Amino acid sequence: MDDKEHFTISELASECDVTLRTIRFYEEQGLIEPQRAGRQRVFTRRDRARLKLILRGKRIGLSLSDIREILDMYELARDEASQSLKLLNLLVARRKQLEQQRQDIEAVLAEIDTLETHCRRVIDQMTART
Repeated sequence: MDDKEHFTISELASECDVTLRTIRFYEEQGLIEPQRAGRQRVFTRRDRARLKLILRGKRIGLSLSDIREILDMYELARDEASQSLKLLNLLVARRKQLEQQRQDIEAVLAEIDTLETHCRRVIDQMTART
């Protein structure tokens, strides 16, 4: 287990496989709040955990405002049940959206199959005539 208390922006970027710009962006958005040692950012374990949660939320398709709301709920109320309910609602909505996208993709692929078959038939007929 890593018992390190503070991290540089480069360490976090490397660990999380993101750019320095990404971390700075999340800082500008107020999602993480590193301390300062002169001009250098000093990230705590809390910042590290929040960054990992932000990246996880982005990976599953949550908006930054949704992620902020979940993080803020935890910070303000420390109410895990409310936070979990909010996250569950977001996940259910995201799943529904992805399932609809999958259906749309399947319909487009079926249409492409039909058009591809038609084009091949036309080409085969044209080449058979010559």
